[in-house]
Amino acid sequence: MLGVAPVTELCRAARAQGADMLALTDTNGLYGAVRFIEVASQAGLRPILGAELTTAEHRAVLLAKTPEGYANLCRLLSDRHCDPSFDFIAAVAARRTGLILLTDHEQVLTSWAEQSCEDLYVELTPGHRMHQALLVSRRLGLLPVATNRVYCVRPEEFAVHRLLRAIALNTTLSRLAPDACCAPTQWLMPPAAMARHFPHVPEALENSRRIAEACHGDWAFRDTIFPTFRSLSDDEACALLRRKTYDGARLRYGGLLSSEVRARIEKELDIIRRKGFSHYFLIVEEIVRQAARTCGRGSVAASIVSYCLQITHVDPIRHNLFFERFLNPGRRDPPDIDIDFPWDERDPIVKGVFERYGARQAAMVANQNTLGWRASLREVAKVYGMPAEEITRVSSLVSRRKDVLDAEDRAAAGDEDRDWTARLSRDLRLAPPWPEILRLAGQVQGHLRHLSVHCGGIVIVPDDIRRYVPVEIAAKGVPVIQWEKDQTEDAGLVKIDLLGNRSLAVIRDALASIERHHGRTIDEAAWDPLQDAATQEAIRRGDTIGCFYIESPATRLLLRKLWGGMPASRLAQLDVFDNLVIVSSLVRPAANPFIEAFIRRAQGASYRPWHPRLGSILDETYGIMVYQEDVTKVAMAVADFSVEDADQLRKVLSKKHKQKQLHDYYMQFCAGAERNGLPAQTIAALWSMIMSFAGYSFCKPHSASYAQVSFKSAYLRVHYPAEFMAAVISNQGGFYSTYAYLSEARRMGLTVLPPDVNASDWAYTGLGRTIRIGLMQVKTLAEATGRRIVAERASGGSFRSFQEFLSRVKPEQGEARALIRAGCCDSLAGELTRPALLWRLYADGSGAAPLPIPEEYAPARKAAHEVETLGFPISRHPLDPYREQGERLGAIPGSAMARYAGRRVRMLGCLITEKFAETKDGLPMEFATFEDQTALYDATLFPKVYRRCCHLLFPNRPYVLFGVVEEQFGVATLTIEELQPLGRLREPPFLRNGRSCRGYEGR
Repeated sequence: MLGVAPVTELCRAARAQGADMLALTDTNGLYGAVRFIEVASQAGLRPILGAELTTAEHRAVLLAKTPEGYANLCRLLSDRHCDPSFDFIAAVAARRTGLILLTDHEQVLTSWAEQSCEDLYVELTPGHRMHQALLVSRRLGLLPVATNRVYCVRPEEFAVHRLLRAIALNTTLSRLAPDACCAPTQWLMPPAAMARHFPHVPEALENSRRIAEACHGDWAFRDTIFPTFRSLSDDEACALLRRKTYDGARLRYGGLLSSEVRARIEKELDIIRRKGFSHYFLIVEEIVRQAARTCGRGSVAASIVSYCLQITHVDPIRHNLFFERFLNPGRRDPPDIDIDFPWDERDPIVKGVFERYGARQAAMVANQNTLGWRASLREVAKVYGMPAEEITRVSSLVSRRKDVLDAEDRAAAGDEDRDWTARLSRDLRLAPPWPEILRLAGQVQGHLRHLSVHCGGIVIVPDDIRRYVPVEIAAKGVPVIQWEKDQTEDAGLVKIDLLGNRSLAVIRDALASIERHHGRTIDEAAWDPLQDAATQEAIRRGDTIGCFYIESPATRLLLRKLWGGMPASRLAQLDVFDNLVIVSSLVRPAANPFIEAFIRRAQGASYRPWHPRLGSILDETYGIMVYQEDVTKVAMAVADFSVEDADQLRKVLSKKHKQKQLHDYYMQFCAGAERNGLPAQTIAALWSMIMSFAGYSFCKPHSASYAQVSFKSAYLRVHYPAEFMAAVISNQGGFYSTYAYLSEARRMGLTVLPPDVNASDWAYTGLGRTIRIGLMQVKTLAEATGRRIVAERASGGSFRSFQEFLSRVKPEQGEARALIRAGCCDSLAGELTRPALLWRLYADGSGAAPLPIPEEYAPARKAAHEVETLGFPISRHPLDPYREQGERLGAIPGSAMARYAGRRVRMLGCLITEKFAETKDGLPMEFATFEDQTALYDATLFPKVYRRCCHLLFPNRPYVLFGVVEEQFGVATLTIEELQPLGRLREPPFLRNGRSCRGYEGR
């Protein structure tokens, strides 16, 4: 069953009632245990860990009396989830040491009492056969204990509990069985209310207290649980790591190592040895050696040991990377190592880990998926029995409007009207029961929905993982622990992140295509695109669509602004790679206020450090805090933080639940800075910059690692554009849609060829100046059929007719129909039209009568079929039908924007991508990228316009835009004043009353 109250609210309410101890007993799990320990301790409660173990027939509460009992509880819960033949009574009987058992099931009590009556209690719960349970207690001589099986903090939350149960069971409220829910009385009653239910058996209440006092309460999880490499001792592991490190160093730096390299290696090895991480490095190095192409990233890229082991590929000495960001003597929590593999090679790597360590030593980390706003709305509507089409329509209508209201509420701190669900209902004029559905959706938002597998986190322990945390079996068949990454780390479990990266696969596939088509093999060990002048210039221009990590509109815009306005005298002084690392770290939501200052300073504007104590700490980033480790360095420099406290401040910023800890660090920072003579204004400015790292931010080693991949991508885009863009699209990753990449390919001067059963492979192929669309793009074509077409063509030669194609490949009729409508069979048609091919498909070769040859489809219908079968048109651009309308309006092309700086214009464009943002006052706005036949161009919808137009924005839809061309740092963007979908155009309000042409520039 589902409890309603968050852990924080539960602990707060229990403490308010005078409790000093509290047990959390999730059903069949310890899903919130680590988080509960933290929250309970902060609330002044002693945390008690336990679980409600249930099967279809039995139920009991198991409380951890000792650490051994906790380990037994973890094993029992794991067996409950992983063993199909799990025997409730026998399993608990075998593992009850260190556990206190509470239940009211007579059969269970009788069986366990025959073994031992110690720590076995009869559970008395109001409304749950309490009289019968009391009789069993007296008959078996077992002590009774009072519980209320709490699911709600307050009685009025019962309705939300019923709603969550209906969602979990995928049923409507009207069909929800009463026994599928808890009783309305199962809320957190204060002691006096509970006592009224037990006048005849007051000892049950006393036993509750006695049991709580007997349970273990010191759940600090202080020990780090390290994996063991090949059963080596710690000394043997350290010796092996040293040998491997120096062997790798000679490969990386040459035979004679400098004193700087040796000193850095020795420093790191000493910390690794003292912190017990030798086994960890050896295990990761062994995993990495299984793949030809990896990218070690995150803070571990600051380690020279990882660089020498080829776990990472960025030289930490050359790029001045801060090792203490990864590991320092005072760090209490274990850092993790993040390794990227090509996305389609990751699963075999993970499989190999389980083959070596087994499902008892290794398990994946979980994602605890909660109900987001959109999911909440849809699920509640389903529970109310609303039709699917209406749910989709209202959800789409509501979602953008809610984003606007959320941001406006955050901005208007004094606004008393906080019931956004009522406002949404009023604004959108929603008919009942939608207002109630919206209200309830807001209440269930954030509740746990189900476990899934983390994208790459895997935990390896030296013995049995099921003694540390319960394990379940995920849908894909791998074992997964019940904790997400934060709880995993806080519990001392060391996590390795084995992640899939599509751009590594893009690079692999592009290199293979280059070798196949051009006969050139690029040796990646010697390949150094960082020194390629053409690649550097492309990055300066922001010509990076398709290039990993640096293709987003925000990043390309920043690159163009940075280098576009760079004085010639300054240009040669700035290293492109070093500044790309800065740029890719600076593009994060909270850093927007510092971007303009960064550009000015990078271009040569003078500035003064915030304080002399900062010295040269921020010199390489022009006095601006860019990387996560800058938080650590600044806190140490200006507020006398120890390296441990400063690093912990940095880490707390990225945590979900951080308010209390952040307040403590804020007070420490202010006190330390004041002691060192910093004025209040400077302290506030520095803390504001520190807070810009909350949530989404990067460390320098991470950005440097990814910038290397970015440079490789950009090199391939510059020198082998067709092979590169084909690999980008084939791997189905990146920031943009397939159609946007094809449009970019055309702007790069490449010819996009349609899919063809006689020419297309399954994937996209690039050769010379052409890209051929792959059969993978045809929506209803099964991969097996597509690959069969390619294989049959390779073995038996090209298809000479449509009938021969059908007889050799034997596609399903629906697949053949899609191939025809997508144009894949045009090369086989001869004098036949696409409708004629369909006649012959449906006639099935009967030959009963001559078949007609209808006229070819009109261009508009062809385009519609292409959109239906491929997802986009290939015979014409979506804006082509509006060419005359654009000319009448005097719309300017995107490629000419810069010539209209400071002037009002009309433009046509398809929405390619958008990014919701907020002003410094918290008002909602949006950055959007549009495309016409000539260029991609960036636009901004400020709050007033966004509020008026947000409901009109949909990807790939064509629009006419009215606005002002703004220029900053030599880069033009459009500030939108009005936006309307093409096809139902009307003049915006400020162009009416005889002013329709005034102020707007045409061609």
